[in-house]
Amino acid sequence: MTYGIVLTYTLTPRWLALPREERDRMRAAHIEPVFARYADRVTARFFDGEAFNSRFSDFAVLETEDLGAYYFLVEALRDTPLISEGHLVLGEVILGVEDGFRSYERHLAA
Repeated sequence: MTYGIVLTYTLTPRWLALPREERDRMRAAHIEPVFARYADRVTARFFDGEAFNSRFSDFAVLETEDLGAYYFLVEALRDTPLISEGHLVLGEVILGVEDGFRSYERHLAA
């Protein structure tokens, strides 16, 4: 089964106060390696949230067939300074199964 996951998050004023060069350096040093480590099992696309949304500032859309890899990716992200030092706060997680009803129907037919 293919899982789709929407991770919402908020970049804090502490993050926004950093110079853009420092933010780029931290992304390259801490976030990109985590996603690269799991790129063979989890795909990710990143989006800025709509400017007037008060629930989150950004979101990522992940896709995987390996929920274990997804879980490990999130654990690795939690260990980064972006989260542990309060630059980024994770929000809602929305998880779904692509055409899950079809998988269920195939299961019933077997």
